[in-house]
Amino acid sequence: MTVSFNYIPADNRVPLFYAEMDNSAANTAQDSAPSLLIGMALSDAEMPVNQLVIMPSKDLAKKMAGRGSQLARMVEAYRRVDPFGELWVIAVPDSGQAATGTITFSGTATDAGAVNLYIGTTRVQITVAAKDTGADAAQALLAAINGNQDLPVTAQYKMTSAGPAQGTLELTAVNSGTGGNSIPLTLNYYGTASGEEVPAGLSVQVGKMSGGAGDPDLSATIAAMGDEPFDYIGLPFSDSASLQLMATEMNDSSGRWSYIRQLYGHVYTARTGSLSELVAYGDTFNYQHITIAGYEKDVQTPVDELVAYRLARQAVFLRNDPARPTQTGELTGALPAPTGKRFTITEQQSLLTHGIATAYTESGILRIQRDITTYRKNAYGVADNSYLDSETLHTSAYVLRRLKSVITSKYGRHKLANDGTRFGPGQAIVTPSVIRGELGAVYRQLEREGIVENFDLFQQYLIVERNANDPNRLDVLFPPDYVNQLRVFAVLNQFRLQYNEEAA
Repeated sequence: MTVSFNYIPADNRVPLFYAEMDNSAANTAQDSAPSLLIGMALSDAEMPVNQLVIMPSKDLAKKMAGRGSQLARMVEAYRRVDPFGELWVIAVPDSGQAATGTITFSGTATDAGAVNLYIGTTRVQITVAAKDTGADAAQALLAAINGNQDLPVTAQYKMTSAGPAQGTLELTAVNSGTGGNSIPLTLNYYGTASGEEVPAGLSVQVGKMSGGAGDPDLSATIAAMGDEPFDYIGLPFSDSASLQLMATEMNDSSGRWSYIRQLYGHVYTARTGSLSELVAYGDTFNYQHITIAGYEKDVQTPVDELVAYRLARQAVFLRNDPARPTQTGELTGALPAPTGKRFTITEQQSLLTHGIATAYTESGILRIQRDITTYRKNAYGVADNSYLDSETLHTSAYVLRRLKSVITSKYGRHKLANDGTRFGPGQAIVTPSVIRGELGAVYRQLEREGIVENFDLFQQYLIVERNANDPNRLDVLFPPDYVNQLRVFAVLNQFRLQYNEEAA
């Protein structure tokens, strides 16, 4: 017998026709893992804590996690950019101190108008009539804020001794922790050019959110991830303890990128701060599987929502092509820092040099500039750009999954022999040269897809050999040359006022 059957016995004597199915040469699928968002639900929400839950819509997130919760807002932001992709969530315990802020009205309006308070990306507008006092305006804003359950804060009126001419609201984040400190409170975000100004006679003072403390322990959250693959992991907590736990989960030796698990994926988080704060923070990390996006202190979008917006854009772009740069990706729905308070190109260069990914604003739209990882140095502390861009990691996962798909589909039950063995055609046998040819064919496919380049040099450096100590093992040195991304286009405009010679 030369043809290797899986089920039809070699000694069958009963006539006549027998057939079995074999799909080993038919598989053309490419694995792609879903996205995962981690965040806090309301303390009385129906969503179980530290359990994976598939999340197809923002409405379900609001129902399960609670309206206004961190997780519900993150899902809503994610779905604005990626309405189609598979998304899972894990709710983490809400414990810690909630952030608070204040809005103080004083005076009496002499003209009618409106007050526009932006809580994150949501405008809360109240109308003010002539002769309305600060207390009147505060009461109106109190009703408007508490009437919108999707806001990340609730409001409470604070009595003062200033009389009816003054009214103060205390805003409290619906979820506890440091994330509440990043909820932006801004008066008249679009300014007088857009008709946003406080009515004459009325004064409004905004006290920024602060005092939020404590972030959840992610140990049980990571355990809840199990061995489910996630290519895009959105984490709203950027404290050192949380990122250290995630780095351990993602590591190459025993984590999601290890040979034993082969789950892959990348963690995306975000942080606001000044240039010096973000540079100092970026210098404390050196993880190739984590990207920290840095934003200005005055960005008008909460950090947790920025994580979700950016994660969704990464998923949409990289699912289609893991090697194509994500730069210019629009964070649909996010509001940038006002003009004059955004990072300059010099500051962006500094951030990118210190392991912080960047964004930029064009025509009022916040966009991805470059998604780098925090990896900057090798084990000896020497500068190393091998894992600079997150696209390199996503490309690696794509290539490894392709190889695994081909080998496990076509050679899952094959025998192994030396080159030159004279076995009959149809036998389920491979030799090093057979696998070498298969890997070359796979590389050609990847080259046509624009994932790799330089086939001839790949063939030159490819090694396929039987292990010297284990005759059942095949060892492969697979040296792909990944395509790169067009990041910089440099032009020297060497002009002439007049060419002296005529064109040929």
